[in-house]
Amino acid sequence: MVIIGENIHVIAQAVSTALRERDARVIQDLAKAQTEAGADYIDLNVGPMKKDTEETMQWLVNAVHEVADLPLSIDTLNPVAMEAGLKACRRRPLLNSASGKTVSKEQMLPLAQKHHCDVVISVMTDKGMPPDVESKVESIMDTVAHANELGIPNEDIWVDPILLPISTAGEGQRFTVVNLELIKILDDVLPGIKSTVGLSNTSNGVPEHLRPHLNRTYLVMLARNRLYSAIADPLDKELMRLTRGEMPEIVELIHKAMDGEDIDLSGLSKEEVEYVKTAKVLMGETLYSDAWLES
Repeated sequence: MVIIGENIHVIAQAVSTALRERDARVIQDLAKAQTEAGADYIDLNVGPMKKDTEETMQWLVNAVHEVADLPLSIDTLNPVAMEAGLKACRRRPLLNSASGKTVSKEQMLPLAQKHHCDVVISVMTDKGMPPDVESKVESIMDTVAHANELGIPNEDIWVDPILLPISTAGEGQRFTVVNLELIKILDDVLPGIKSTVGLSNTSNGVPEHLRPHLNRTYLVMLARNRLYSAIADPLDKELMRLTRGEMPEIVELIHKAMDGEDIDLSGLSKEEVEYVKTAKVLMGETLYSDAWLES
C-alpha cells in the first residue's frame, strides 16, 4: 500500500500560519515526521491558493526538499500554483488532482502531460458526484480516454472515487459501500491504472477520538479490494502497522466481517470487537451513529 502523507494541509492552522509567515520549521518538522513514519509520498495541500501563488509554492516545495527526499504530491485547484509546484519538484511528482470537470480537463490534465508526471483523476464531473458504481465508471472512463488522447497513459493515472463522510445523513454509508465495489473492479475496467483515496474524508464530522477507528478499518477493507494507495495520516502508528501486515489477526477479523461471517464477539478483546463493529458500520449492516462502538 502506497501511503501519501496528508499532514501538510492548509486547513491546519499551524500550516496556514507557516505558509503565511514563511516559517519553514513547522513545514519541515511535518515532512520529517511523515518520512520517518514510513510515508511514500508527501502531499502538499494548499487548496485554491489565491495570493502569491508561484512564489509560495516554490518556497513550500523547496522547504520540504531540504529535509525529505520523498516524491511530492502537489494538491491545489489553482493551475498557476500547480505548475509552479511541479516545476520545483526534484523527483517525479504526483499532480493531485484533476477530474472530469471541463475546467480541469482544460487546465490540469495538460499540465500532467507537459511535465510528464503521474496524475490523480477523480470521478467528479460538471454534474457533480456520480451517484453509483455504474455512473462512476462511466465518468472515469470518459476522463481517462481524454487523458489518453493528450498522451497520458493509464500507467500514469491514479483514480480517486471520492470518499464522502460516513456521517452524512442518508448518503454516507451508501457511498462507503459503493466505493468499495468500485475499487474492486477498477483495474479490470481500466487496466494499468492505479487507485487512491483521501482516506480521512470518510471520518470527517465524526468525533475526533472515533475517527481513527473508521480510517484504519476502511483502509483494510479497501486494501482487500486492491486499493493501490491512500492519502492518509502516516503518524497514526496503528494504521501504519496495519498497512505493513503487522496485525494479521485484526485484518482477518475485518475480512470475516466483510464476508458476512457470524462472529462471536464474546471471545474477542475490546480492540477486536471495535474493529468488527466498525467494519459492520462501513458495510452498512449497522446504522451509523456516534455511539456505534457502544451498542
